[in-house]
Amino acid sequence: MAVLVTGGAGYIGSHMVLALLDAGHEEIVVLDDLSTGFDWALPPEVKLVIGDVADQALVTEIILQHRIDAVAHFAAKIVVPESVADPLGYYLANTVKTRALIETVARTGVKHVIFSSTAAVYGEPEIVPVPENLPASPINPYGRSKLMSEWMIADAAAAHGFSYVILRYFNVAGADPRGRTGQSTPNATHLIKVATQAALGQRTHLDVYGTDYPTRDGSCLRDYIQVSDLAEAHRVALDHLRAGGESLTMNCGYGQGYSVLEVIDVVKRVSGRDFEVRLSPRRPGDPAQIVAKADRIRQLGWQPRHDDLDGIVAQAFAWEEALTRRNRT
Repeated sequence: MAVLVTGGAGYIGSHMVLALLDAGHEEIVVLDDLSTGFDWALPPEVKLVIGDVADQALVTEIILQHRIDAVAHFAAKIVVPESVADPLGYYLANTVKTRALIETVARTGVKHVIFSSTAAVYGEPEIVPVPENLPASPINPYGRSKLMSEWMIADAAAAHGFSYVILRYFNVAGADPRGRTGQSTPNATHLIKVATQAALGQRTHLDVYGTDYPTRDGSCLRDYIQVSDLAEAHRVALDHLRAGGESLTMNCGYGQGYSVLEVIDVVKRVSGRDFEVRLSPRRPGDPAQIVAKADRIRQLGWQPRHDDLDGIVAQAFAWEEALTRRNRT
């Protein structure tokens, strides 16, 4: 049995590859256009195909040649403000291309799909922590593009007989504890990465977008899940499907929220560095608070190992230092 990981040279996808390798999976194929991913983020034993998930001839060739039985789909655009400015680009990357991939999955008889979705499908949730049965009501094109893909996957699975797990995750942070990979995109907007770059002097300052939200300190509140824990949740979901488990939609998070200002304080303390913080107006499309209720994935046996914000920040800072050294050579 072989796994195709789309977007597997990117941040979360590369950690999924490591999770599969660490669990003893022998054949993993990565499909990535390298627009935000890096070939060096992959171990040498993993086959990388450079291409587009919407290239149906290419995806068909990969599936048939490697006898792929499962696809883990990470390839996507993920920046909320960018989705507001470029909604059509997001519907193309996240919805139209997913449709092409799922059609290929159905035609070639792939048995299982793991879909990387987002808590952005919940919009401004009325219940916090957010349960999976809360009706989806996204407030930005990013969330809508992902929700449309969720619907397509569920409908196609019902029509064509494959099984799926949709994982809606919250804010991803940190890096591989062994230092093998991490968030490497230069213009990434993840708060902890941006803050560690500011701590290293790679940014002149850090902007806090909105301090008038109805939260304990006025800044947005988020559930930060460590990236290796998130990758392990995907691996657990795959094992569930291969064992004959039913199709599911599940949250991935820790059930605890930290505000933007609290995260900045942790980054300063852990790094031992100070940096300028500028208070800026709200950005369009940002919900005030969103924290996961993640009972379903735990019921499958997922146990987080890195639920510690200080540790997550330390991993991110160490990776940013290593990345800086790499980029200088």
